[in-house]
Amino acid sequence: MINTNNSFKALIVTLLLFIGFNLNAQDKNKKISFYVKGNCEMCKSRIEKASLKLKGVKYVSWNIQSKELNLIMDENKCKVIDIKKTIAAVGHDTDETVADLKIYEALPECCKYRDPNSIHMDHGKSH
Repeated sequence: MINTNNSFKALIVTLLLFIGFNLNAQDKNKKISFYVKGNCEMCKSRIEKASLKLKGVKYVSWNIQSKELNLIMDENKCKVIDIKKTIAAVGHDTDETVADLKIYEALPECCKYRDPNSIHMDHGKSH
């Protein structure tokens, strides 16, 4: 006769291990996007370079018109909030982080996205 009590315990342990593994599994190629403020090609370069410096960020593209940052990341190596904090550290606000005023003020004039008049400036790469 089979001991159903031991079989039941084994099934429970197996299920718990499986559930625990799935809860801890994080995506190695997670695609995310979020809003980042900026104006021009220089902003694009600054935002993308800062993001790519983080271990786990595999691909980055910031759209000047939509202000949307699209990226592919490994959640085992970094978190979305870490990326947003890194972007804020180089002077750009995100949907969750705000750049320090001193850092923002050090940006080139055409990159000062908080000034509504900056959008009318020359936004060439040659600044």
